[in-house]
Amino acid sequence: MTVGATEAVLPTSAAMPAEAPQRLQGRGLSWQLAPLAGLALLFALWFGAGLLLARNPAYAAFTGFAPESALFAFTELVRSGEAWRAAAPSLSRIGQGLLYAFLTGAPLGLLVGSLPWIERALQPPFQLLRMISPLAWMPVAVLSFPSWDGAIVFLIAAAAVWPILFSTAAGVKRIDPVWLTLARNLGGGPLGTLQFVVIPAVLQDILTGLRLALGVAWIVLVPAEYLGVTSGLGYAINDARDTLSYDRLTALVLLIGLIGYALDAALGRLAARARWIPAT
Repeated sequence: MTVGATEAVLPTSAAMPAEAPQRLQGRGLSWQLAPLAGLALLFALWFGAGLLLARNPAYAAFTGFAPESALFAFTELVRSGEAWRAAAPSLSRIGQGLLYAFLTGAPLGLLVGSLPWIERALQPPFQLLRMISPLAWMPVAVLSFPSWDGAIVFLIAAAAVWPILFSTAAGVKRIDPVWLTLARNLGGGPLGTLQFVVIPAVLQDILTGLRLALGVAWIVLVPAEYLGVTSGLGYAINDARDTLSYDRLTALVLLIGLIGYALDAALGRLAARARWIPAT
């Protein structure tokens, strides 16, 4: 009876890896080159906007936004090491903010997803807090933390906690009750079931929430670094704006996009590998 119940859960999940390559067989070279085509279109739009700026005397001061000037400035940023010096403090703040968001959001998500009455009680305050812009907490953060870095990390965590929490809770609610029943029948206690069934089953959801949280945190980072810090990507952009170095400003924007894209891609690959199928 137990084996039959387990097998009834597996066919759909187990068949997916075998079906995925079959769906991809009909996709040829054009499918592989589609991302490059999208990037080429983005560059073409950037190049066209640069030409429009160059042809209009009223916007002559903004020609640094054009690809030629910006790419040259980007090369200089990388060659001089300024790119790393600007990115390192920002990456440290992002890492700390995401860590605090994860340590708060993942356990709360497991709790909310497991206990319906807890979800019913916490849903209204959570939704209310979620709809408040993280930057609205800036005055509170400045007053509450002794350092600017602490305030920025708090703002990042306040922005990143919600995707992790809600994604984890949604993953817990999707767990097949048969798995939990089997765990209890095999003598698994609450901690054992959590460790060997619940967490592996929702790991992909947690990582997906973390990926979404990264995107939100990366957006909040730059305006948060407009606070009193003297380092980071946000500070570097503010400094480039104040000195009218638009080529350097655009290079920094490009650097932010490339770093964010790389981090998102890494988390996406990690989430794709975290898919769990229970053993028969």
